[in-house]
Amino acid sequence: MGCCTGRCSLICLCALQLLSALERQIFDFLGFQWAPILGNFLHIIVVILGLFGTIQYRPRYIMVYTVWTALWITWNVFIICFYLEVGGLSKDTDLMTFNISVHRSWWREHGPGCVRRVLPPSAHGMMDDYTYVSVTGCVLDFQYLEVIHSAVQILLSVKKIQWNFVM
Repeated sequence: MGCCTGRCSLICLCALQLLSALERQIFDFLGFQWAPILGNFLHIIVVILGLFGTIQYRPRYIMVYTVWTALWITWNVFIICFYLEVGGLSKDTDLMTFNISVHRSWWREHGPGCVRRVLPPSAHGMMDDYTYVSVTGCVLDFQYLEVIHSAVQILLSVKKIQWNFVM
């Protein structure tokens, strides 16, 4: 058996990135993070376009896909800087939710090994409101999980750009 062609490898990378983006989209929806949801949605559309362009060999689609990949890398670098609080960024702001809700990363309370305990408010009449959520025992802090997700996206994107130039 021969080795896989550049086109076949690009199709496999597109499929991997599509699966990774869908997984990331699900967890961003669970955390109500609207900025990443919008970015993931656009990314999924462009990956499908790139997949179609690769299968049908449409150079213009592949070029759009390559330009988007550079923007996608930039977005993921921003997310890494955001969660690692580089510069003036803070992971405790409502930037990712467009200041619409007070939700944060889903991984903050549901990460591997995390024990979540909700303490109801002490005031009478506010039965549906929770004032404090205690999270203990996390194996890995949520910001590192978000950084890992972005790093995987960057690695797949860099690999795709390499294959685009080989093709």
